[in-house]
Order: sequence, then structure tokens, then C-alpha cells
Amino acid sequence: MSSLADDTRWMDATDQAALVASGDVSPSELLEAAIERIERIDPALNAVTIRWFDHAREVAADPALPPGPFHGVPFLIKDLWAAYGGQRISNGNVALRREHVISPADTTLVARYKAAGLVIAGRTNSPELGSVPTTEPVAWGATHNPWDLDRTPGGSSGGAAAAVAAGLVPFAHATDGGGSIRIPASCCGLVGLKPSQGRITFGPQRDESGLGVEHCVSRTVRDSAALLDATHGPGIGDTVIAPAPARPYLAEVGADPGRLRIGVLDHHPQGGHVDAECTLAANNAATLLESLGHDVERAWPAALEDASFGAQFGALWSANMGIALKRFEGMIGRPLADDEFEPMNRAQAEFASHFTSVEYALALAAVAQYRRAMQGWWADGWDLLLTPTLAEVPIPLGTIRNVAERPMDALARSGQFVPFTPPFNTSGQPAISLPLHWSAAGLPVGVQLVAAYGREDVLYRIAAQLEQAAPWAHRTPSI
Repeated sequence: MSSLADDTRWMDATDQAALVASGDVSPSELLEAAIERIERIDPALNAVTIRWFDHAREVAADPALPPGPFHGVPFLIKDLWAAYGGQRISNGNVALRREHVISPADTTLVARYKAAGLVIAGRTNSPELGSVPTTEPVAWGATHNPWDLDRTPGGSSGGAAAAVAAGLVPFAHATDGGGSIRIPASCCGLVGLKPSQGRITFGPQRDESGLGVEHCVSRTVRDSAALLDATHGPGIGDTVIAPAPARPYLAEVGADPGRLRIGVLDHHPQGGHVDAECTLAANNAATLLESLGHDVERAWPAALEDASFGAQFGALWSANMGIALKRFEGMIGRPLADDEFEPMNRAQAEFASHFTSVEYALALAAVAQYRRAMQGWWADGWDLLLTPTLAEVPIPLGTIRNVAERPMDALARSGQFVPFTPPFNTSGQPAISLPLHWSAAGLPVGVQLVAAYGREDVLYRIAAQLEQAAPWAHRTPSI
């Protein structure tokens, strides 16, 4: 590995941008260092599945590369809906991969990445439609966790998290419809902030009123904050718009969070299993927060104990699968064959096809009631909720099996792995996973903090305080 590829491997994006700004390296040199790492390390990971290195070289060498906050920093986008004009997209689907689908134009978010000066070199692996919390699509094969190649990097942004955790790029685009930023952040020892619903536009094709949001996985809190500064805000015709921040998010990094009232939930709210390491991670974080001067109590929203939540979330999730199936068919101009849509997703799409309009409206109404019930806990005076990010340490690859004979087994097993993340997609609240614990076997274990709607500022303040009190940047996998 060249000196620059090695020297910049564990630098965050802020430091890499500073190298370019100082004239010490050029965008082209930074890109070549990242490409060298990808070509050398990724064969063991299978994280970067679609590559446009020659195009990226043209972008990096262009004098018109925008002088944004991340001018010249290499970046990767997830293979899920984030269209990059003129380049391939598969959404983790076999048919779209076979048909070599090319996006006609950028999404608004991808255009903002370009305006920030990022040099986008390709796409990271995603399960088909991001529908499971592991990254093992039929279309591209499994992505491996850099901390243990036999285990999942999580999902659905598993390719992004594996790439960042292995030092291929300093941060990467990620999406979250049920935990898909926070889950892989936990599995790979990264920072993963899920923004508030409506914080970042889904324009121009999709709308912000559903479960999903987009942002990134990173190694440092400041990179996450600075990227959100560069990308947040509504687009034309947005349906949900989060309240504007009072000041830049980067200004919250290092700011005094004050004395916060924090509730702790260290067990499954509906009685399911939680690994001892995950419970320990949450309790250790609670002890640390108390030592930092915060008021910490065992308390949590009663809505988390609502056993009907799974059905409410599942109804909308199934509808998303049905919509996506139609969009895929529109992208390739024909129906998908049985073997071109993974069994669990097809079963959910089929289930959704039998919804009446009234049943769907009732599901939306139930979700709205759940959202109000959940957010009421913060309105009653709590600042943060602390939970484990996951109920288990990173599970072995192949644990969540998507098979035609039992298509819904994958969904049931997924629910056991990720009980703590989906509620906050439904409530629309911001949440962050921080790498505050490693298991006895050396596996990363994340801790989740949830703030009131629109309060990413509180999350960045507390995350930065924890990053300083219990640093994690020195922890890197041996791959």
C-alpha cells in the first residue's frame, strides 16, 4: 500500500479536507489513495459493488470541483434509491443488476453531496430494498464485517459501514427506514445518526412522509455534523420539513450539553431476549453519563411496550415493498420474474396488494397515534432515551435466511435482532448509535440515544461529550 493510502486510511473526512485545503495533497491524490485501498482490501469485504473510478478521476481532476466543506474527499453512496446521473443503480435487485439500469439524473441529496465537494467513486452493497438488517443480497452476495469476516456488518447500510470501518473511505452515505444507519454503525463500531423525518429532502422523486431518512455512517461525530450542515433542508415540494436548526450542527460539537434528563431502557420492552453484552453496553453508558453530571433514571416511553407496534410498522413496510416492486418493473419495462424479487419482499408486496384503501388509511392513522404517544414522553420533560442499539452482538452471516419455503422467517428473525431501532422511524425522531462498547470477543456494540423530534443539536452535543470521555477513534479492525 502506498504511503498516502496508508497515511490517510484512518483520517476522518474533516482532516482529509484540511489536507486538500492546505495544498498538501490534491483531490486526485486522495482519490487514488482511496481506490488503492478499495482494490486491495475490498475483495475480503465485498462492500463496494458498483464502481465508477474513471469517472471519479475526471471529477477529482476538474478545476470546477466545487469548493465545498469536503472539497476533494472521496465518498461512496449506497445502492438504494440514491440516483447519480449517468451511473448504475440496482437497489440490491438481481433484475436491475442484469439490466444495467442507469440513473438519468441526480437526486437532490446526491447533488448536495457534489456541491459539498465530495468525489463519489461508486456504490456500496445493500440488501434488496434495504429490507433486512444484514447485507446479503442475492444480486451481489454478502458483505463481511471487518471486525470478524464471518459476521454481518449489519444492514441495510452494511456495505457503507464495512467500507468506513475498514478505512476505505472516511464516511459514506447511508439510509435508515427501520434502523439501517444505526444497525450497521453498531455492528461496525461507527457513529450513525438517523436524522429527524423531513430533515433531508427525498426530492425529486420520493417523499419524506414515510419511514425512511438518509444521512451517513462515519468514524467521528464532527464528520456527521458537518455533512448534515451541507445537506439538510427542504427541496422543492417536500411534504414534511423538520424545523431549521438554530445554528450549524458543527457548532454543537464540543458545546456544553447542560445537565440532561436521560431515561434508560436496558431490556427488551416487550420481553424478548437481549444479549448480556448489549445490556452491559447500555448500563455502562448510563454510568458514564451520570459521571458527566446528567440525571439518569430507569425510565422509557410506555409506547415502546405496545405489542401492536409490529403490525403498524409492518403494514407500512409491506406497502413500501409493493410500491418498490412496481417501481422496479417501471425501471426495466417489464414484470419481474419470480426469481428476480427476493422471497420475503415478494411475500410482503403480495400481502400489501390485498390492502383496501380504508385498511391502509387505518394503518396510517394508527402510526400517527403511535407517533404522538411516543413523542409525548419527551414533551413531559425528558431530554434523551438511552437503549442498546441492538439486541445482539453482530450475528453470523447466514443467520437471517431469505428462503422461498418460509419467506417471512427472515422478517421474524430480523425483529429479534433489532427491536430498539424501528420505533423511532415510526415516530420520526432523531437517534444516534455510538460505539461505546466492545464485547469480550472484540466485537463492537453500539448504544442508541434518542432525542425529541427536530433535536439533532442535543444528540450532537451529547455524542461529542461521550466521544471525548470515552474515545473510540483509536479502535480499528486488523483487516
